Amino acid sequence: MPSPYRALFAAPGSRGFTTAGLLGRMPLSMMGIGVVTMISQLTGRYGLAGALSATIALSAAVLGPQISRLVDRHGQRRVLRPATLVALAASGGLLLAAHFDWPDWVLFLCSAGIGCVPSVGAMTRARWAFLYRDRPELHTAYAFESVVDEVCFIFGPIISIGLSTVWFPEAGPLLAACFLAAGVFWLTSQRATEPPPHPREHHTGGSALRSAGLQVLVATFVATGAIFGAVDVVTVAFADEEGHKGAASVVLAVYAAGSCAAGAVFGLLRPKGAPARRWVLGVCAMAVSMIPLLLVGNLLFLAVALFLAGLSIAPTMITTMALVEQHVPRAKLTEGMTWVSTGLAVGVALGSSLSGWVIDTAGARAGYGVPVAAGAVAVAVGFLGYRRLSRPVPERGGTHEQHSEREERHLA
Repeated sequence: MPSPYRALFAAPGSRGFTTAGLLGRMPLSMMGIGVVTMISQLTGRYGLAGALSATIALSAAVLGPQISRLVDRHGQRRVLRPATLVALAASGGLLLAAHFDWPDWVLFLCSAGIGCVPSVGAMTRARWAFLYRDRPELHTAYAFESVVDEVCFIFGPIISIGLSTVWFPEAGPLLAACFLAAGVFWLTSQRATEPPPHPREHHTGGSALRSAGLQVLVATFVATGAIFGAVDVVTVAFADEEGHKGAASVVLAVYAAGSCAAGAVFGLLRPKGAPARRWVLGVCAMAVSMIPLLLVGNLLFLAVALFLAGLSIAPTMITTMALVEQHVPRAKLTEGMTWVSTGLAVGVALGSSLSGWVIDTAGARAGYGVPVAAGAVAVAVGFLGYRRLSRPVPERGGTHEQHSEREERHLA
């Protein structure tokens, strides 16, 4: 492991919570695509499959920030365990409803309940911020977290689609629920690295989303999420049209591998200059990388195109989290990070639903027009909001001295 990453894990407890975080966020890449595969296997209805995946994402978008706001106030252990139990119960209901061919409204009701799943990535990033705030190691930590995200997206779809197509249709979502339970309960059992809850008086001023900079990031990532959601659904359908549906997991893993490689390298760097400028360039790169998908002719070409497209994802996400840390109060950091995930979730919902409709009406190749259009919207929103991101951020009051005291206690 290169020395910046080796030094990162010198902090006691860091290996434990990152491993638990890896398990806990596997459902991020497994549940949505697993539901798409399961429903398409059982019913052949891609429109329904995309709508259910969109329902899960929209529900998470509504409930996720509220859960994270409670975490900032009451701590991770007290909030995450009950929320996870609700999500697990809803997952079990969805699998039963799909297996026994219950009415569609039951499927949608259970899918909405899965939205209680916590944003595990925000929880682990908050732990890193607690350990390394205002230190160079935090950039490396955010880079590592992006690599972990992409590792999930490399192996998650392979496992989920593979199990659902080779074993039985419900196997992918079932294993995703098992990963969620193991990861969250292990993570919340590690108290030494858990950020302390912030008293109620630190939560004045309403939601973290009142930050103008955070509003720009969330709005842009709605369009970015539409790229991801559309690419997932269209790739499964395209591989099905080519007669190799199981290969979709490998192609999506290649997409994530490009992002993983770029994120690992980016974490070794110490970028200079305004992060807002790097962020806008990253959004533009993601949008431009979608254009070659319109020319896709076979799975090999698709894999190459998606690998190149993935190179811009992790660096942009790393910079995004750094901007969130700059633009929201420290007492609302977990909520702020979750709002970014919420923007992605809303976008995934829109992208997967719209692309499912396009596939049903015009075929898989036409579906790749959805991520191209979403990329154009992301660029437009990013440029319109650039000045908000580049403005100096006022002092995020009530936190510097308290953090110094917490850091001294932790080191002691």
